[in-house]
Amino acid sequence: MTKLTKRFVEAVEPQNKGHVVWDDELPGFGLRVYPSGKRSYIVQYRSRGRSRRYTIGTHGVWTPETARREAKALLGQVAHGGDPAEEREEDRKALTIKQLCEHYIAEMEAGLILGKGGRPKKDTTIATDVGRIRRHIIPLLGTRRVRDITKPDMNNLMKDIIAGKTRVTMKTEKLRGKAIVRGGRGTAIRTMGLLGGIFSYAVEAGVIEHNPTHGLRKPKYQVRDRRLSEAEYRTLGDILRQAQQSDRYRIHAEILRLITLTGCRRGEIVNLKWSEVDLEGSCLRLVDSKEGSSVRPVGLPVVEFLEKERPHRTGTYVFPGQGIDNAVGNFPQSWKKLFKDTPLWDVTPHVLRHSFASIANDLGFTEITIAALIGHAKGSVTSKYVHTLDSTLIMAADTVSGFVKALLEGVEFRRNTYTLDRQSRQNAINQMLTESRPTI
Repeated sequence: MTKLTKRFVEAVEPQNKGHVVWDDELPGFGLRVYPSGKRSYIVQYRSRGRSRRYTIGTHGVWTPETARREAKALLGQVAHGGDPAEEREEDRKALTIKQLCEHYIAEMEAGLILGKGGRPKKDTTIATDVGRIRRHIIPLLGTRRVRDITKPDMNNLMKDIIAGKTRVTMKTEKLRGKAIVRGGRGTAIRTMGLLGGIFSYAVEAGVIEHNPTHGLRKPKYQVRDRRLSEAEYRTLGDILRQAQQSDRYRIHAEILRLITLTGCRRGEIVNLKWSEVDLEGSCLRLVDSKEGSSVRPVGLPVVEFLEKERPHRTGTYVFPGQGIDNAVGNFPQSWKKLFKDTPLWDVTPHVLRHSFASIANDLGFTEITIAALIGHAKGSVTSKYVHTLDSTLIMAADTVSGFVKALLEGVEFRRNTYTLDRQSRQNAINQMLTESRPTI
């Protein structure tokens, strides 16, 4: 034993087998010399009845003086009940964000992660979540340990996604398919919401104690308030009539028309099955909408369209594709092409849905009635036991879809605000008196 100095360390000769030279000044501190000539500083100690050895680092990176100071600190931890070797091993095994995300994806695909309404997430939702994990979360945080993540890290991640740091164009598994990852404000908000769910999953699994996304200030959603004017409805009618003359676009034009007349989500119409169409009940009994099973009242124009088409269409789907009994494909590409280079270039199926709700509001229907018409969570009819819808809902669906259908056909309405039109008010009073007059 001798005091480990720079001169002594560099003068020690390697042997056929690795050996250790102990420092005579600090018990437990030593130098390990390998047959190759490599030299490392170590600390040996006892913890819970076991002899443990901890490697501080190699000579050259560490000097005898800095290694001795580190050894004193480590032995001080041991004296207070610590175990540096075990802690290092735990650090090596500590779960990274990438590993946590892979566990989350596996359980999500197995139906063990519950989404809206306490139901397993849908395949489309899973695909979207996996895309956000692999394209935003893992590239920016994947190598970090879960337990080291802090709220400032979450704030920086959100800013990086908003700034487009993960922007990339990549190939997908589909033939000639590609994904354009842009990032941005909306993507950041949704990704942070997903990451909050992943950290909640980690808390429940005992990986961490607190969710670092809690209390994070997120930017507000940019409300999409685009709606069609009455003149734009008439333009839309012209576009759809022209498209229906084309074999290539006819079925997609019919889908757009049905979305326009019902306010349904595009997936609800694209994947609509004949088994979900209740013509006698004037409704669609959707088995798997965003809100789960949902009963959706539809107006007479929709009923008449479906009655007319039913005898001419075979198979499961109202809008069949070219394959064996599947739904029509390429809808997103088709509606974009139909609206391109037209005054409605910025119109999407969501705009048609929003416009339907806006027309219903213009016509005086209440928020709860509108919610039931479009299948919104706050008012959707979700009970599978509902066999006959309220006549008020059917009347509302008739009124809104009838009004929209007239606009598509080019009708121009001239309406006065009820509160300013005295004749309308007097007519309403007279009608009420007539209906209330007792019969003789």
